[in-house]
Amino acid sequence: MRLDVFFGGHQMTAADIQGRVVLVIDVLRASTTVAVALANGARAVIPFESSDEVIARAKQFERSDVLLAGERRMRAIPGFDLGNSPLEYTAETVEGKTVLLTTTNGTVALVGLQGARDVVVASYVNLSAVSAMIRAAARGAADVAIVCAGRDRQFSLEDAACAGRYARAVTRRLANVRLNDAAQACTLLDKRYGDGLDRLFEDSEHGRALAEAGFTADLAVCAEVDAHPVIPIYQDRQITKLGPDRER
Repeated sequence: MRLDVFFGGHQMTAADIQGRVVLVIDVLRASTTVAVALANGARAVIPFESSDEVIARAKQFERSDVLLAGERRMRAIPGFDLGNSPLEYTAETVEGKTVLLTTTNGTVALVGLQGARDVVVASYVNLSAVSAMIRAAARGAADVAIVCAGRDRQFSLEDAACAGRYARAVTRRLANVRLNDAAQACTLLDKRYGDGLDRLFEDSEHGRALAEAGFTADLAVCAEVDAHPVIPIYQDRQITKLGPDRER
């Protein structure tokens, strides 16, 4: 099987993901927020590129059934119910709700994916659950692509290190695995930082920016490995939790 990492959706062609299992990683913070929302009982998360699309789609729901959510320049969008802080997505807030979400990087990466076999939202908080699913696919000779959302179409250290953790977990003890250069580089980053995610976020440009903007508590949530063991599947333009009510 083959495992490739791509730094941003703009690097890929349709052939790069056709028929593959695709992981989308935006550690700080969209991937983490999606996992937290679903773990806390959100019915679904629907990603959008723009706030205008969120507002337009909300008109198709009863207002009490949806939450308008998103950020620009790390801050909550004025007039929306929630920003992009995972701390906002408590069970009391999101249970039974459909979250309409737009973020600068993560949701943009998601909506651009077409033709994949499965699209999974991955982060540190759901590492083991997602890794187990992807390993099962890899044992069946499915090729895997990991898309790092990055920051403003640029490389981000935390997404790459997380991709390296997934690459190592998925390919461990599997024979005949081919990694592209980006995947090999990501595994080296993961080996460097290991479980020192606080240090990773301190070294990361986006991590420092979030801390300076007052979101230090968000960084702690994003570093909680396996705290929210859900498998968010993006299919039919919405993200739902894989489980008895949602089969692949």
